[in-house]
Amino acid sequence: MKPRPEQKLVAQGVDASAQQGLWPKLVIELGPLLVFFAANAVAGIYAGTAAFMVATLISLAAARIRYHKVPIMPLVSGVIVLVFGGLTLFLRDETFIKLKPTIVYSMFALLLAAGLMLKKPLLELLFGPVFALTEEGWRKLTWRWIAFFVVMAIVNELVWRNFSTDTWVSFKAFGFLPLTLLFTLAQVPLLQRYGVAPQGPPIAQRNKGGSPSSR
Repeated sequence: MKPRPEQKLVAQGVDASAQQGLWPKLVIELGPLLVFFAANAVAGIYAGTAAFMVATLISLAAARIRYHKVPIMPLVSGVIVLVFGGLTLFLRDETFIKLKPTIVYSMFALLLAAGLMLKKPLLELLFGPVFALTEEGWRKLTWRWIAFFVVMAIVNELVWRNFSTDTWVSFKAFGFLPLTLLFTLAQVPLLQRYGVAPQGPPIAQRNKGGSPSSR
């Protein structure tokens, strides 16, 4: 079956939106990690942590300039970087900075789960202005992100507890963000399937020719 015009419209809108925001997002989010990796390689984990904190502040300022506000997820992550980075430097204990990803991912998973239980999907609040999904679409997307965050928290624990500090820093710089981007791109079919065309019913429903109760 050929895609209907409205399905192409939603798909193109999702793809265009993703492409338009991809590179600025990469620079803002990957920049501090690359600084962390380089400083750690040259001067060790404590110098790397200090550089990471400074680069994080710069990235938050860049996000404020680029988007006229600081997105909530980078803001939360940045605050935790500053808190746990400060503890790492003050106590001279690298465990704190290594725990930061575990805490961030676990916090995001708990917040998303709480939103579902309260019937207020947080992803819809965050990304509703960017694209529209059916209620089922938001629910499924939220569960997928919860599972992803839980897996990433476990992965971080496995890496920092079983490998060297340099290996953990390398994985943090070149593993976490690519995995996140790949997971995000893997959600495009779901966005297309449950996307809502302007002034119309869900795209999937139109293709099936059914009613909402048939889903």
